[in-house]
Amino acid sequence: MTDTPTFAAAAVAAPHRLAAESGRAVLAEGGNAIEAMVAMAATIAVVYPHMNALGGDAFWLVREPGGRMRSIEACGPAGSLATIGRYRDKGYDVLPFRGPDAAITVAGVVGGWEAALGHARSLGAGLPLPDLLADAIRFAKDGYEISASELRTRPNEPEALNAAPGFLATFGFDGKPPKRGDVRRVPALAATLEQLAHVGLGDFYRGDVGREIAADLDLLGAPITRADLERFEAVFREPLAAKLRHGTAYNKAPPTQGIASLLILGIYERLRIAGPESVRHHHGLIEATKRAFRIRDRIVTDFDRLRHDPASFLTPAAFEREAAAIDMSRAAPWPAPPGDGDTVWMGAIDKDGLAVSYIQSIYWDWGSGCVLQRTGIHWQNRGASFSLDPDSVNPLEPGRRPFHTLNPALAVLSDGRVLSYGAMGGDGQPQFQAQIFTRYVELGEGVAEAVDRPRWLLGRTWGQSSTSLKMESRFDPSLMEGLARLGHDVEEVGEPYSDGFGHAGLLVKHPGNGRVEATHDPRSDGGAAGI
Repeated sequence: MTDTPTFAAAAVAAPHRLAAESGRAVLAEGGNAIEAMVAMAATIAVVYPHMNALGGDAFWLVREPGGRMRSIEACGPAGSLATIGRYRDKGYDVLPFRGPDAAITVAGVVGGWEAALGHARSLGAGLPLPDLLADAIRFAKDGYEISASELRTRPNEPEALNAAPGFLATFGFDGKPPKRGDVRRVPALAATLEQLAHVGLGDFYRGDVGREIAADLDLLGAPITRADLERFEAVFREPLAAKLRHGTAYNKAPPTQGIASLLILGIYERLRIAGPESVRHHHGLIEATKRAFRIRDRIVTDFDRLRHDPASFLTPAAFEREAAAIDMSRAAPWPAPPGDGDTVWMGAIDKDGLAVSYIQSIYWDWGSGCVLQRTGIHWQNRGASFSLDPDSVNPLEPGRRPFHTLNPALAVLSDGRVLSYGAMGGDGQPQFQAQIFTRYVELGEGVAEAVDRPRWLLGRTWGQSSTSLKMESRFDPSLMEGLARLGHDVEEVGEPYSDGFGHAGLLVKHPGNGRVEATHDPRSDGGAAGI
């Protein structure tokens, strides 16, 4: 068994220990879970640059102590110059993943921080913004040691990444990749964070920082204008919910794939699989994933352009219908669409029970690779998920939000336990969430055990094009053999703990004594901390 860290009143979990410590320090100062999360998000944007940045997007799920759920969508739309014609004229058949033409969408991260802190103040929070950003500023200015995760990362399209403006000058060491023990300083980013700390987060879009961002994007030839930045605001939306046997699970509305995460749980439950972890358990989850992804790929688009009500797919009747289409004796064919992503998930629950599930991303490792000279911000490539086919579900057009794999999760169980959980990993996010949730809730495994145990991934993982069912090597061979006999294309990955199977975390607040169990993935560089 894997021991779970347990804290008397409040806790955080993050994939980098420095981010977790930033959150714990805020909780110790009397800050709430939202304030702790902003501090963590700022720190991790500095020390985990291959996974996230100020130039990326983010999504929040927040449960207030009284039970009210809030959801913040902090994803930017395509710039006003981002048209299909522009890219066709440049000779593109598909959107690029690296370089200035990949920097297609406005970055929403900082706008999300601003909206979340506004909500935190309505709940009585009041720590000064400079205090929340202090750690991030210090690490950017004084330096941080390159993480093991960054050293392990083998980026997609490395030549194009290295050629992106500002990439090697910022992230290389004399033009070479970093090595263990190297310390990186990013003074331009430190100055940007200091400006935001003292003037306010809105400066990122409508102030001096926004002006410098716009000037650098224009210099690069990216299709984002200053007016695009000035118009951006994060949006509060109603989260999606799925009523399950043990409680209610919550996730994000489109343009995220949150509906897929809830569908998997609802469909799996209707399969009525009893007993311990088994071939049937995993087969049921895998087949539920296939059904969920088919629905996701058909309906998920910009929230303002939805053609279907996502809630209509999250009813008991819908779950029963999808479960009835699953054959428990054989695997359904699976073409698995591509879906890479580099992301961080983090969670926080404070002493009053305010719970946060948060995800922050730049899509691919280091995003577009472009680093803005004046501000030190590197920009996402999330817009690559658009299509240049005007008749597709997600066509490129100015002002349209792209499809997002990002989806933080929360759940409230019938006995009063509150769960904050999630994972990075592109298309793997709903799959990893389902494995962790069912292990903890359905199978009764411990918090740390549910996150630690081996995971599978249906479809592609980083640097691979195969659509097999990939499984970490710690699975029992008889379980892998059983899945293969059912027709799954099983591929054992030769690592016991692989980054390709996500960096996940889980926090559980218990009713009555108020204790918080918290853990983050041994596959990452982080952990849990609390008071």
